[in-house]
Amino acid sequence: MNIKTDPIGFFDSGVGGLSVMREAVSIMPNENFIYFGDSKNAPYGTKKVSEVRDLTIDAVEFLLSKNVKAVVIACNTATSAAIEEIRSKYKQMSIIGIEPALKPAVKLNRKGQIIIMATPMTLREKKFKLLMDKYKNEADIVSLPCAGLVEFIEQGIVEGEDLEYYLKEKFKSYLDNDISSIVLGCTHYPFIKKALSNVIGEEIPLIDGGLGTAQELKRKLIESGLLNDSKEKGNIEICNSINDDKVIDFCYSLINFKI
Repeated sequence: MNIKTDPIGFFDSGVGGLSVMREAVSIMPNENFIYFGDSKNAPYGTKKVSEVRDLTIDAVEFLLSKNVKAVVIACNTATSAAIEEIRSKYKQMSIIGIEPALKPAVKLNRKGQIIIMATPMTLREKKFKLLMDKYKNEADIVSLPCAGLVEFIEQGIVEGEDLEYYLKEKFKSYLDNDISSIVLGCTHYPFIKKALSNVIGEEIPLIDGGLGTAQELKRKLIESGLLNDSKEKGNIEICNSINDDKVIDFCYSLINFKI
């Protein structure tokens, strides 16, 4: 049986989910966290759905072996591919996923197009199409597949000329038009906000679902009576499928990285 001091498990295809976990740490600093990044198999966004589903189930089972009290699939691609099956398989466990934060972007009601950056798989999946259909009559929404962008971040490249060149090429068809906002539909992308603003302009809002997901996690823990009421600061443990100290050190640095 889960107890309040058990850790919360976070999972992503690599380092991206740390952008979500750091939000959870900021609003629940007394919780214990364990993070598993599958950098060995990153990126997920260009793989087959069945492969992503199998990798996600393996990751969740790893976290369950660590006696977690809740699991956050902090990966848009894995959420799209596997969350329904995982919730069905582990009915007694709180399983929280993430989806592109389109609702707050629409609510801004700014002039121009809302551009959703995401991996090719996220944009192909039924879950995303349903999200688009929900808001298609309320805003001009454009999806922008960003194959190759996750690899920059996995390699520790979160700023610089090469990254900005990639982004300029991606956005060259949109920069002459009004952009309402950019929805960061992959948990890796918040780490490149600075580079992105350099390309599209600092006045354009960049929206991600990290804080909303962390707040949903907290609500679920309160609802299930599992919120840690300790006054002591919690622990953070990071695991990665690439068993390399440099990768682990990079992960810890991202927790404190200024976005």
